[in-house]
Amino acid sequence: MTDSNETEVPDIDRLAERAGIETDQRIEMCNDVLAEIRSRELHSVRLAFVDAHGLLRGKTLRADLISSAFANGVGITGALLLKDTGQNNVYPVWAPGGGLDKPWLTGAGDIIMLPDPSTFKVLPWLDGTGWLLCDIFSPNGEPIGFSTRRVCAEAEQAMIAEGYGFKAGLEIEFHLYRMEPELVAAGRPASRGLADTHAGRMYLGETRFDVVEPFMGVLRRELAALDLAPRSLEIELGPSQVELTFSPASGMQVADQAVLIRSAVKQIARRHGLLATFMSRPNFHGSFSSGWHLHQSVTDLATGVNLFIDDGLAEVVNEERVPSALEGSNLSQAGEYYLAGLLSHATESCLLTTPTVNGYKRYQADSLAPLRVAWGTQHRGAMLRVIGHSGDSATRIENRIGDSAANPYLYLASQMLAGLAGLEAKEPPPLPTTAPYDETAGPRLPRSLGEAIDAFDTSVLYRATFGTEFVEYLVGLKQAEWDRYLGAVTDWEQNEYLELF
Repeated sequence: MTDSNETEVPDIDRLAERAGIETDQRIEMCNDVLAEIRSRELHSVRLAFVDAHGLLRGKTLRADLISSAFANGVGITGALLLKDTGQNNVYPVWAPGGGLDKPWLTGAGDIIMLPDPSTFKVLPWLDGTGWLLCDIFSPNGEPIGFSTRRVCAEAEQAMIAEGYGFKAGLEIEFHLYRMEPELVAAGRPASRGLADTHAGRMYLGETRFDVVEPFMGVLRRELAALDLAPRSLEIELGPSQVELTFSPASGMQVADQAVLIRSAVKQIARRHGLLATFMSRPNFHGSFSSGWHLHQSVTDLATGVNLFIDDGLAEVVNEERVPSALEGSNLSQAGEYYLAGLLSHATESCLLTTPTVNGYKRYQADSLAPLRVAWGTQHRGAMLRVIGHSGDSATRIENRIGDSAANPYLYLASQMLAGLAGLEAKEPPPLPTTAPYDETAGPRLPRSLGEAIDAFDTSVLYRATFGTEFVEYLVGLKQAEWDRYLGAVTDWEQNEYLELF
């Protein structure tokens, strides 16, 4: 362990200073973390960054090396930036610049993980192990533009620059399967050998919940130990399907929480002989698709007032209230502008909210998932659901479009940037719908990952905000995933054609 008299954060080199993130506040936070590591007698700390797909990548360090990591970071191969979901190198790893014209990527060169001390946790399911989320930099301390955490932070800063605060609440579904012991021992989770943990077909059924409560109770305690206590644990409609909801937080906080929650759920489940999957629609009989519903609102940073409240506080011009443009929307005019932004940019945002081939099989008619770009008041079939009544301080918009497997940083960034674009455009939304699956309700959401890639690739909004380099980088990764899917022979094809022809 680090000696208590040792200088807390060493001054040698200090990549953090060259990266522009070193402040007195950060140094104080780093020292607090080091003190907690000592007081808890931790022997290891996991360092991780989030890749383009929302997956954690990293290394586990001896606890006495964390002071150096805070100052100078930890190297990790930059080839992790080049991979699709199949772990294939989409960009030519051995080409100069790693195929992305970045000298530091040449020869699968290192990028540097610099830990964010505000993210420190002690992992309750492990002995003596802490956890730190990292930002990534080049070896010279330059920010890496391919970092999705950076993209989200910049989106939140764009809102802050306009005087807005963004709040969101997580509501995320997943499937929980029992694994055969031999698969657990072999470390080979697979679709074969999985059994349902509850029978489903009884939405929010207490007896269904009681079947899975022994594990859900463990999960609740472990997440609470991470300061991520769920507000509710629920049984969804499908077999083995469950849901967790959480209290609202700011944009970056929510994204950071989502990353850790998903990883923690999977690890805790595995230790109890279960497979937790955030894949939207597993191919098992009777399965229902999982989604990620994102509740969101915007506040006035100066006053803390929820700008969506339709009570006159949010919209005042020359001391006179500007009324809502839509009677009965239950939103202020600012809320309607934000809503219009989410609608206007929904199609081009789908690659960020629904980034998997499987996620587009969730958009089905007359389901509990959206099908069209539409909104309604308290309507669970619409893509956007306005929740609240006139004067309700909890007025918010629930976007029901999200794939449970979405990269949290890209999902959150898409909402902030699309909503901000709506606030700037000041265009009213279309009328609400009470028939969200009818053709008249609005445009059809993309039918496939391929359609979503094309919409994102041609997006004026995201090329202006994310930058062309990031857009083309993400398009390259997802196009490789889509091309592999198009080249694969599926079970449907086998069942449909093998004997017929």
